[in-house]
Amino acid sequence: MDNQPNTRGQASITVIEVGIGLLLVLSVLFTFALGVPDGTDEQTQAQLDTYAADAATLLSNEPPRHQDQTRLAEVTKSQDAFDREKDELERRVERILPDNVMFRVETAHGTAGHPLPADVPTGEATVLTTNGEVTLRVWFV
Repeated sequence: MDNQPNTRGQASITVIEVGIGLLLVLSVLFTFALGVPDGTDEQTQAQLDTYAADAATLLSNEPPRHQDQTRLAEVTKSQDAFDREKDELERRVERILPDNVMFRVETAHGTAGHPLPADVPTGEATVLTTNGEVTLRVWFV
């Protein structure tokens, strides 16, 4: 055993903790200063269009609850049919889409879903049924 002092330097745990804390605080500050993407890029638009097209395809191939060829043809048949099926249509679309996606279904007899907010990117799909067109619009919450 040598009686010589240890010449190796060590960083204090407190200094390491301060350094990590400083990096964390700076990363949060830069996130707020620089912001996060606003969701208007092409990839977001493509994702919304895909959600709308997929949901419209599923709905256009589902059997009706009462009469007609498909679920969407049934809701476009008449005002009475739309009023009768509106709530169930909303529940079905909510089950199809992810939780962070809102929707609006538009027909000649009315709309189902949520009011379309201004200035948000939307995806859109239109389906032609035997009784008229159905347009599905989707957007991120």
